[in-house]
Amino acid sequence: MNNTHLPVLLKEAIQSLNIKPNGIYVDCTAGRGGHSEAILQKLGPNGRLICIDMDEDAITYLNEKFNDVRVTIIKNNYSNIKEILSSLNIETVDGILADIGVSSPQLDNIERGFSYHSDAKLDMRMDKSQDKSAYTVINEYTQSDLCKIFKTYGEILKPNSVAHAIVEERLIKPIVTTSQLVEIIKSNIDKKLLFQKKHPARKYFQAIRIEVNDELNNLEKFIDVAPSLLKSEGRLSIISFHSLEDRIIKTKFAEFTTSNIPKEIPIIDEHLNYKTLTKKPIEPSVDELEKNNRSRSAKLRTIIKI
Repeated sequence: MNNTHLPVLLKEAIQSLNIKPNGIYVDCTAGRGGHSEAILQKLGPNGRLICIDMDEDAITYLNEKFNDVRVTIIKNNYSNIKEILSSLNIETVDGILADIGVSSPQLDNIERGFSYHSDAKLDMRMDKSQDKSAYTVINEYTQSDLCKIFKTYGEILKPNSVAHAIVEERLIKPIVTTSQLVEIIKSNIDKKLLFQKKHPARKYFQAIRIEVNDELNNLEKFIDVAPSLLKSEGRLSIISFHSLEDRIIKTKFAEFTTSNIPKEIPIIDEHLNYKTLTKKPIEPSVDELEKNNRSRSAKLRTIIKI
């Protein structure tokens, strides 16, 4: 089965939103419109769906896919959700869905430079209009900065040798392609890592991609504001794909749903306006894992405004 357009945790995500036929919903990372299409199917004639994506390819695809007056398609970063809704004269919505991270079409398009399995120019930009790319990071960052992003975003304990090798190599010639970078990584890590099941460049590429797209900062900015945009009984659902993202979501959701005011003090805490619906994250079923291996690390968390 072709995994390219399979939306992850589709049934679970749609159920988590508890869609009202005449409600307003936002798909913050619409991609190829899999989740958006399922939301739209549950909306009535007065319902509304706002699809957001920063990828021009996704926007083109969405405009071709949806010819429906109920759908509004916006090219922007989902972290700007408050400004986006304000520009549409919308103050609050009934549900918000965000499917975080790189999409399958981005991974599968060799020219985008996300994959360590294919040879392509170093790129990794989700928004192709921005200046910073993987080429920028690899050829312009200091050794210290490279070590920092590899440790922080790739959770690599000892990245010094790879970071040093990158700096040494680019003194000779620019590092232009993914295959060049992969070879540098393979040549400068503990040799036993070459025989492990997971690709030795996986975490390095993850770290570079997160840095290029400022993914974790955008996620934090988004969660800080998104709950305030919900109507009463509105829901915010977020699907993450690695521990760094899930940790942020779990922590931020806890901040919104836990009061720091002692019970003895008769003050209403605004954080009690929200409740967690997923004490443990929802993960893909065995059936979904068999159909789509890329869903294996997905986790869905939801909060509701009460």
